[in-house]
Amino acid sequence: MTPALHAAVETIMREASEHAILPHYQKLAASQIDAKAPDDVVTVADKQAEALLTERLSTLLPEADVVGEEAAFADTSVMERLKDRLCWIVDPLDGTNNFAAGKPPFGVLVALAEKGETIGGWILDCLTGRFCRTDLGGGAWIDGERITARTTGAEPPVAAISTIFLDDGAREKVLTHIAPHYTLVDIPRCAAEQYPRLVNGANDISVFNRTLPWDHAAGVLFLNEAGGKAARPDGSAYRVDEYERRDLIGASSPALWDAFADVVARLG
Repeated sequence: MTPALHAAVETIMREASEHAILPHYQKLAASQIDAKAPDDVVTVADKQAEALLTERLSTLLPEADVVGEEAAFADTSVMERLKDRLCWIVDPLDGTNNFAAGKPPFGVLVALAEKGETIGGWILDCLTGRFCRTDLGGGAWIDGERITARTTGAEPPVAAISTIFLDDGAREKVLTHIAPHYTLVDIPRCAAEQYPRLVNGANDISVFNRTLPWDHAAGVLFLNEAGGKAARPDGSAYRVDEYERRDLIGASSPALWDAFADVVARLG
């Protein structure tokens, strides 16, 4: 992963934010927001940003396919590209529910994967301009400075756990068996914010139930390269071609990950 490629991806992402996303912020008409599923919306900004990102990234690396969130929603066969090709993975507007409600956080996520393994990741916070980048074996960087993940130092540790997509039984397990050992905090509903929180000392643990590649490819690599840990509950690595699998644990240190995974394992 060359410095020139990193710089080019950043330029493209900032262009998408400036020209396709921010002009619509707090200015959306009802007709510009559509429901994709219960509690999941798409806006005109998502669509315009994905079109821009797809065009520009395809030009940047013509040999790479593009797997965009909205393209995959329209045609699920797009996901097959993740299995045996070099491909960009694009979340054109992460945190769309927040964006549609006129509040932060929201951002843009881009990853580059080859045959199911993420090799590069980029995360832009549209409002603050914070830019995170990483590549496999190359460390994690925020706004040009290399960063090492740090814990909150709190006791009990701080865990951002969503129960939105859990059934009643799983939700009860979290509240009964996990909550007493951690300080539970709200999730930002935005992976572009959650993964940096695990690196910058704001959160210690985060649990994700849905693990779609556009939400997690960049963040998982970023956290792992920063010295934290993101993996499946059984310890196996996250792969973008295993998009139908559920559950992922992220932690600001391997020790915190191990402790939390042990609690989860004992739940049965």
